[in-house]
Amino acid sequence: MRDISARELKGHNILAVERFRDHTRWMIEFSVLRPRTAYGDPGDEMRLFLTEDGYQAALLSQKRREIKIKRYARVIEGHVLDFKPDKRRRHP
Repeated sequence: MRDISARELKGHNILAVERFRDHTRWMIEFSVLRPRTAYGDPGDEMRLFLTEDGYQAALLSQKRREIKIKRYARVIEGHVLDFKPDKRRRHP
């Protein structure tokens, strides 16, 4: 099985307009684990650029085991910073 970075991701393209919006603060790459989530179908691998509120909602979805965040990064003025695998940071 290939790493998530080597696969085609659904959601936002790496150069999506959402990345450059004023309120965008986070980029996450994740797998959808459960059906009937707001993010997609089980097995989908997604990338999203999120506001702080959107990121907190994603963390709650991960806590409910609906998704599994694989990688995340801070986004400032369209720049993707501190791209890290999930294992380096414990999400609440």
